Amino acid sequence: MILQLLLILCLVLIILAAYFRYNRVGRLMSKIPGPPRIPIFGHIIILHKTSESLYQHLRSWHKTYGRLWKLDGLHLRAVNIYHPEDVELLLFNSIYNNKGMPYTFLKGWLGEGLLVSNGDIWHQRRKMLTPAFHFRSLNKYFNIFCAHTQSLLHTIENELDKEYIDIVPLMSKTSLAVMCETALGAKVQEMSSINSYLQSIHKLGECYVNRLITPEYMINNFYKLSCTARREKSLIKDVHNYTKNIIQRRRRNRNENNAGNIQENNLNEVKPMLDILLDEEAKGTIDDTGIRNEVDTFLFEGHDTTATALTFMIMRIANEPEIQDSIYEELQDIFGDSQRSPTVEDLTKMKYLECCIKESLRLYPSVPFLSRFIIKDIVLAGRTVPKDTMVHVHVFDIHRNPDVYPEPEKFRPERFLPENTVGRNPYSYIPFSAGPRNCIGQKYAMMKMKTLMSGLIWKYRLEPVTKPEDLVFILDMVLRTNHPIYVRFRPRENLP
Repeated sequence: MILQLLLILCLVLIILAAYFRYNRVGRLMSKIPGPPRIPIFGHIIILHKTSESLYQHLRSWHKTYGRLWKLDGLHLRAVNIYHPEDVELLLFNSIYNNKGMPYTFLKGWLGEGLLVSNGDIWHQRRKMLTPAFHFRSLNKYFNIFCAHTQSLLHTIENELDKEYIDIVPLMSKTSLAVMCETALGAKVQEMSSINSYLQSIHKLGECYVNRLITPEYMINNFYKLSCTARREKSLIKDVHNYTKNIIQRRRRNRNENNAGNIQENNLNEVKPMLDILLDEEAKGTIDDTGIRNEVDTFLFEGHDTTATALTFMIMRIANEPEIQDSIYEELQDIFGDSQRSPTVEDLTKMKYLECCIKESLRLYPSVPFLSRFIIKDIVLAGRTVPKDTMVHVHVFDIHRNPDVYPEPEKFRPERFLPENTVGRNPYSYIPFSAGPRNCIGQKYAMMKMKTLMSGLIWKYRLEPVTKPEDLVFILDMVLRTNHPIYVRFRPRENLP
């Protein structure tokens, strides 16, 4: 009896393997190279690695299998692309706007927020929130950027007795405070639980990484029963409580100031993102859950990506003394001997600093990969990729293509001088994504980074502790390392 059951099971597996291999999808996928696989279960086993190991394997598989390769298993399949022409075909066309895994992991936290939503909801929210990042809004935010730059400098000053400083929590807290005040109209001193929020975000990231690096990534239903899922649910509740408090406080303040009514004379007023959402709630175009989804999304995206970008740039500039000197010389040309606060016009003069920011984002893109779930066949690298496939865009590797960026590991800001970008495919540099779903806040991020970096380098000499070769990256939604990143700050007035 047992033998008969085993024979039947083997026969079923053989039939399934033949079906998955020889149906239309299987025939198309078989033409795409990839690591060795097991019939039916595909690459599930080889994905069961540590986050550090899997990150490195993704880099090596690209070198082994070229500009298009696959990972699959059971009912799920993904292809990976690196060439700018393939990236443009995917990101430029609105047909391929949809997001699936791994973004679906975030739905319990971010709901239908702008990062993970699709279709009409995404279009409506994108249109609704665009005014919050208009250039008039950015100019209004500039004074807040400057104020928090001074707060950051003061925090560093109070820690100068340390041999070196861990810049990851420093940048996270600063970036979150800026995001709260600019986009949500909430001052950080009003929120005593900011450290708890940051810890919850970090732990949530660990939960999502666990989904990516275990077989449960392919068998997602089993994940719902795991202890990691229960921990994730608790963390999401903590994060939601944090954002609910912000929303409720803002709604209460608006009501107290009679600012909740939309009148003709304030339609052109520059408003924080949260005020725009609350105005739309009054119109009936978004509900309380939708508001919380967007606040959660922008708090996460707006602070974490910028904090990551600043962290890696500070580390790298500390390791590039000649480049740091050139930035300081540019600032001297702008400010001379004055100790005045910067202006928006000053930022436009920081051409070399801007090139340095772009070069840092090339080497250390805050979002190291993007993904789309295609609902229509697409031809990439001469191969037809069937619909219902995830297409992963590896930004980290695209930015290190030696054919586009000679000696890609070297930090060369001159790559982004106007004369050196002529003829370069714009899809070979996508730190803010590209196409219809590009980052809505990229100008906001650049202005914030310029303000903070210029303030830091104007007051302090950055000296290296962590070196670029010390970095060990891990697989995550945002570029992270497995160890802290340290830098030493030296006040310039104390330097010979």
